[in-house]
Amino acid sequence: MKPLKRPARRAILVVHVSASAGWLGLSLGLLGLSVAAVISGSQAVAEASYRSMAVFANWLMVPVALLTLVSGVVLSLGTPWGLARYRWVWTKFWLTLVTTGLTVFSLRPGVNAAAQEAAAGTAVTDASGLLAAPIVSLSAYLFMTAISVLKPWGMTRRGHRLRVSATSGKALDERSLRPTA
Repeated sequence: MKPLKRPARRAILVVHVSASAGWLGLSLGLLGLSVAAVISGSQAVAEASYRSMAVFANWLMVPVALLTLVSGVVLSLGTPWGLARYRWVWTKFWLTLVTTGLTVFSLRPGVNAAAQEAAAGTAVTDASGLLAAPIVSLSAYLFMTAISVLKPWGMTRRGHRLRVSATSGKALDERSLRPTA
């Protein structure tokens, strides 16, 4: 991918940081609602909490998660950081991919089932799972935020190979950064 020009890079960076902060905030909101549902002891509070969680999970979490993932990939491919050149970027990519998958295939169905159970007046069968999920995701997002700021661990093997080949004086194919001759 061609390097992004400065205005485009900055715009995508703002989108990425905003979406990431939104995802973190939504997870914190889910945690608050889940705690309220578990400790309230009131069926009405539990039902309202689980229904609110369903709105967050169904309408906000997936688009924000996908926006975070896509904007992060575009940024990594359009900047010198690259997707697989630095360990912290590679780690963030995989954690974002995993947490997006868990949001779509685990969190949403669990929240929807809890909302239906609470609306029917029955006890929610997986209340502890709905308490654990936001804690785990919040921890992952805080970890990704920390490594974005601190940029630990250095380059990957691929990053080192690309740096050596770029400085070896050989002609480089601009798209793949592999020697062409």
